[in-house]
Amino acid sequence: MALVTPFLAALRGDAKGQGLAEYALILALIAIVAIIALIFLGTQVSSILSTVGASV
Repeated sequence: MALVTPFLAALRGDAKGQGLAEYALILALIAIVAIIALIFLGTQVSSILSTVGASV
């Protein structure tokens, strides 16, 4: 039992780091998707924003 307790404590301690790594991966995935969307839709978005800016 004395060997199991430190092992379980170490597993619980790593959960915070694992959660942070998962959030970082999700954030990186969202950033990649946003960059790809801007690459493919950039000219269309630019023309729409130019039209809106000209009308203002």
